[in-house]
Amino acid sequence: MEAAAKPVIKVAALCGSLRKGSYNRSLLRSAIQIGNESVNGMQIEYIDIAPLPMLNTDLEVGGTYPPAVEAFRQKILEADSVLFASPEYNYSVTGPLKNAIDWASRPPNVWADKAAAIVSAGGSFGGGRSQYHLRQIGVYLDLHFINKPEFFLNVFQPPAKFDSDGTLTDVATQEKLKEVLLALQAFTLRLQGKC
Repeated sequence: MEAAAKPVIKVAALCGSLRKGSYNRSLLRSAIQIGNESVNGMQIEYIDIAPLPMLNTDLEVGGTYPPAVEAFRQKILEADSVLFASPEYNYSVTGPLKNAIDWASRPPNVWADKAAAIVSAGGSFGGGRSQYHLRQIGVYLDLHFINKPEFFLNVFQPPAKFDSDGTLTDVATQEKLKEVLLALQAFTLRLQGKC
């Protein structure tokens, strides 16, 4: 008897850095590749937060939001789970990411009841403090983060993790990223009652 195929889960991938050469954006590119190649039943879509205006409730007119915000909110609403990749700015989440989170939390909150995971790349602590703040924000949003495995990448510690094009080349790091994706997939299916 054949095992039933896993349902396909849709993952919205958000990068807290707007920088073109961002290591965190590279992590998401790698996650998409790993997901496509070796995680059956997962579709990861990168969603650009750069077009979002700064949150200003004066822009909410007649229960609608600016077009870029409406499109972003719809992508989050349609996703089963969220994969965040963000550096740490001043011991916390980045301004662009917080802005995106706030827009999607406006009524109705489109983050609610979704599974989420966080990966981060940076200096000595690899963006870890931003992850803890993001987890705190998730409590209010009713966003459910996986607890393990945690993923903090110090990009400046040898061996080199990325090549000159920003592609993740470190095999051990690729494996850790795959473990995060598998944990996110399992937790998403558990939350949805599908496993």
